[in-house]
Amino acid sequence: MQDHAYIEEFEYVENGRGGEYHVKLSPIINKCGAIKPRFSVKKGEMEKFESRYLPAQDFGILIITTNKGVMTHSDAKKIGIGGKLLAYVY
Repeated sequence: MQDHAYIEEFEYVENGRGGEYHVKLSPIINKCGAIKPRFSVKKGEMEKFESRYLPAQDFGILIITTNKGVMTHSDAKKIGIGGKLLAYVY
């Protein structure tokens, strides 16, 4: 998300219970949210969920967990893999 300028900065803070991250979000975010239930997305079905959760094509990102890690929907399309939808940001 930092590559897309949605996160300005983040830091890890040790609190004695496993730590936590403090994240400063960018003011350019219009809307963000979790996607529940976690829909499974095949590599050819990305456009269906883009039109459902994002206001326009190439505007915003879907965050997907895959077997290669957590990534954006555009990165997953480039690699050619699917996964489960976690959230959206635009």
